[in-house]
Amino acid sequence: MRWYHGIASVLCFAGDGFFVCHVRHSPYKNGKETIIMATSAIILTAILLVCFFGLMIGVGVYCRRHATDVNGFVLGGRSVGPWLTAFAFGTSYFSAVIFVGYAGQFGWNFGLASTWIGLGNAFIGSLLAWSILGRRTRLMTQHIGSKTMPDFFSKRFGSEKLKVAASFIVFVFLIPYTASLYNGLSSLFNIAFSVPYWLCILVMAVLTGVYVIFGGYMATAINDFIQGVIMLGGIVAVIAAVLNANGGLSEAIIKLSQVDSGTAFEGAYASFLGPNPVFLLFVVLLTSLGTWGLPQMVGKFYSIKNEDAVRKGTIISTVFAIVVAGGCYFLGGFGRLYADLLPANFGFDSIIPTMLSTLPDVIIAVVIMLVLAASMSTLSSLVLTSASTLTLDVIMPYFVKKNATQKKSLFIMRIFIVFFIAVSAVIAILKDMFPNFTFIAQMMGVSWGALAGAFLAPFLYGLYSKKITRASVAVCFVYGVGLEVIQLLFMTKAILLPESGFIHFVFQNSLYSGVFAMLGGLIIAPIVSLFTKKQDPSELDAIFSCYDKKVLVNATDALHSGEEVDG
Repeated sequence: MRWYHGIASVLCFAGDGFFVCHVRHSPYKNGKETIIMATSAIILTAILLVCFFGLMIGVGVYCRRHATDVNGFVLGGRSVGPWLTAFAFGTSYFSAVIFVGYAGQFGWNFGLASTWIGLGNAFIGSLLAWSILGRRTRLMTQHIGSKTMPDFFSKRFGSEKLKVAASFIVFVFLIPYTASLYNGLSSLFNIAFSVPYWLCILVMAVLTGVYVIFGGYMATAINDFIQGVIMLGGIVAVIAAVLNANGGLSEAIIKLSQVDSGTAFEGAYASFLGPNPVFLLFVVLLTSLGTWGLPQMVGKFYSIKNEDAVRKGTIISTVFAIVVAGGCYFLGGFGRLYADLLPANFGFDSIIPTMLSTLPDVIIAVVIMLVLAASMSTLSSLVLTSASTLTLDVIMPYFVKKNATQKKSLFIMRIFIVFFIAVSAVIAILKDMFPNFTFIAQMMGVSWGALAGAFLAPFLYGLYSKKITRASVAVCFVYGVGLEVIQLLFMTKAILLPESGFIHFVFQNSLYSGVFAMLGGLIIAPIVSLFTKKQDPSELDAIFSCYDKKVLVNATDALHSGEEVDG
């Protein structure tokens, strides 16, 4: 129990989740009134949760008709519209960690300049990702018959070994992420409703499994849309409440400009670039450019319906990111206004909870739903991505007969979805039973950099260039994963690194090593390709022919350069 000026809030932080059981306490109110306020908040939250869970399961059952074959189960039949795809992309991008952990940490470090991180996520991580990757990903993956990112590497570069290696990387680095999400989500019920921890994880595992197993990608896309609407409404409501509590936007900015930054730069936390622009740039690059190489993100482009959906989805996804990511970091920028309410040895994860602890019960209920929606959307995306990758790229080709029926293939895939959910749930339970077992949490810290570092350059170049070779892709895999393994070993103190110089700069923070993993791959791939064996030209021409096909479009989509011909 922590006390903030007469307000008690029970706080729990676990992995990607953050939850508040909000109980107001005041010396001017008797105990009965305090219990009534706490109970009303719990009842409101419980009603919202029941409606939320019922809707998620209902969508899963409804979408069974879209999951009758592998293509429909994994890709929604490649016929998903712009709104569903854009919201699926955005909700997979922004989980609860951005709202609490990152918004609090970077808002404290950079002040209002942390908003640039959200804008970077919107314009680099969403707008540019859709513009550069969206259309070409949809065209090439359909042309070569690829359903997953590892399968793309296999068919684009003609190497089964690359597929197996990529599948292994996906599975190893996405499991800790998924486990931490279970851990965090379960804490909501454990803290707010005193439900046993293991039962919480079991309920969350079953809930996720039901709608993913029944409805596949289409169920996750529709639920992502619903969850995205909750996130949009939630972040707007929270920002409005916090600004109102500080006298409005202008007054809040004035107060923030008067906070001492500990440097000669007065008003640093209300300035354009904040007190540390270099570190800010690295944060923007990692959190924005990284989406270009994450399988659960890029996979959304595989299923989009058509050209019109790509154009509309680009705009929708960008606006969603501006509101959610920009809003979260903008909110975090005011964290230092609550410095007097923070305990002496506070962690960054306690900043946003402290800000929220002063808000009305209804806002707290909204926050719980926001966090739940953000985490559930990411969770379902990770489960479907990891399980489908393992099944389609490893189990089916090597352990099942090639002439297996669609029904049998779907059955096997669903079995391994259950397996993946069970493994991640067990890890979450073990993490709770042994609090000192921090290896999984540290793996979570480097998983983003490892996946993006390994896959970004090969995938991007694979869509655009015929000159990139198999060997260069393999080197990128080794480089990206290897750099983050070194980072992990350094974090666990298994190895010691120089205390100064370039190596120290790279590994001083997983953010830095993640950026170097991504940017290094973009440099390494073309250089290695200059000295390694090229693919067969005819094979490459056949793969890239998907971009040269002639299609008929309406005059509103393309201007006619010659004279109009009637008849």
